[in-house]
Amino acid sequence: MKTLIYALITLFAMNCGSTQVSETTVIESPALPDSEDTFTNSERIGDMMNYLASNDLKGRDSGSEGIEMAAKYIENYFKSYRLRPYFETYRDTLSNFKKPAYNIVGVIEGNDPKLKEEYILVGAHYDHIGTIKPENGDYIANGANDNASGTSTVLELARYFGTQKTNKRSLIFALFSAEEKGLLGSKHLAKKLKEQDLNLYTMLNFEMTGVPLKGKDYFMYITGYDMSNLAEVSNKYAKENLVGFLPTAKEFNLYQRSDNYPFHEEFAVPSHTFCTFDFTNFNHYHKVGDEPDLMDFAHMATLVNKTIPVLEGIINAPIQEIKLSK
Repeated sequence: MKTLIYALITLFAMNCGSTQVSETTVIESPALPDSEDTFTNSERIGDMMNYLASNDLKGRDSGSEGIEMAAKYIENYFKSYRLRPYFETYRDTLSNFKKPAYNIVGVIEGNDPKLKEEYILVGAHYDHIGTIKPENGDYIANGANDNASGTSTVLELARYFGTQKTNKRSLIFALFSAEEKGLLGSKHLAKKLKEQDLNLYTMLNFEMTGVPLKGKDYFMYITGYDMSNLAEVSNKYAKENLVGFLPTAKEFNLYQRSDNYPFHEEFAVPSHTFCTFDFTNFNHYHKVGDEPDLMDFAHMATLVNKTIPVLEGIINAPIQEIKLSK
């Protein structure tokens, strides 16, 4: 969403702060769910966010030491929860960026002999903009909402399907680098997978999911709402009005401004971004104030828990229910 929000930067107030967190990339034991019918919780989400958006990672600029720490964390996470590397290793080296930069890509093979030949890709970008001009002595753009939030969402979804193995179709989980440089990570991977003739059914992306929408009758929105029936299908499996239409997203063409778009261009399949940022509920885009202590971890856990049955329904349906609009 970088290109769009630069144009709207004057909408945002300035806020400064810094949270220093020291953690290793070792995956700790999962926190217990809040109840029997929830998979993740705010404590677990908070632990992940407080590492990925910590000062130690220096804003996760592509090609930096900080994003290397994030990459190792994601690799360890995938390995811990039984995702296989999609390529020879989890790392997919970008061909369109000068510094060494990597998408991290794992796969869970489907358990249906026929449907496993169809792939669903679930993704988010894990990079941010690194260090910037100091504000009250703080120079680290931590990137909690943008996009440690989406990264944490995808990692928890990967944990669910990696441990439960309920998926009939095969799942690719991809964390993209260099989104902030012009969607370079997703452009690289989309082109590479297309050249390999991947049978891609749909691409589902998560971006800026750290704070809840306000005054809406839906929980989150998708970009490109009217380009497919994804919202309708999602709400059917959620059994509630989970996914809605945000007019601002269409007005400013958010569909083309996140990592879903390269997959739309290469594969011409339904490719959308799920988001809960609406230009009014978060004022720290590309600022040092994008700190984990401003994130709503309970909201993020709820988003994961509500999304699991939606993905499970889409993944296991006997036919491809999501269709491009005519």
